[in-house]
Amino acid sequence: MTEKKKWFAIYTRHRWEKKVHRLLQEKGIETYCPLNKIERKWSDRLKTVEEPLFKSYVFVKVTEDEKTAVRMTNGVVNFVYWLGKPAVLKDREIDTIKKFLNEHDNVEVERFEILPNKKVQINSGVFMDKEATVISVSKNMVRVMIESLGFALIAKIDRIRISAIKK
Repeated sequence: MTEKKKWFAIYTRHRWEKKVHRLLQEKGIETYCPLNKIERKWSDRLKTVEEPLFKSYVFVKVTEDEKTAVRMTNGVVNFVYWLGKPAVLKDREIDTIKKFLNEHDNVEVERFEILPNKKVQINSGVFMDKEATVISVSKNMVRVMIESLGFALIAKIDRIRISAIKK
């Protein structure tokens, strides 16, 4: 039985994203380096350039056996870890990035922190699309208070199921 390939994020040397992408492709490894189209102004003209969307990150779709070949590639620092294991990305997350970049230029990446008293939106589950206030944050769970019908419902929600609310 063949092992299923999964998407992983790898951390690269500073400004080596495109080079690592090319080196991995030469090894026959499926890789994705999201490129953002940005207009740069020179003294005499405007020029559209492609820059990596995520600085020092490239995505690879590999089996467990192929991970060593990825690590041994010049410019690769290591896999990105989450909760002590290499971070696995879902196919739909990679597809969403690709679709978004196909439709938009000058995209900005913004990291958000989940902090107590911050307003968040729940993205899945019974409370999907509800706003909540973060009460506490642990390793991979967030306790939130959902204000509805004059009651405070407190739910423990996986971090991946919430997103920050932009003000």
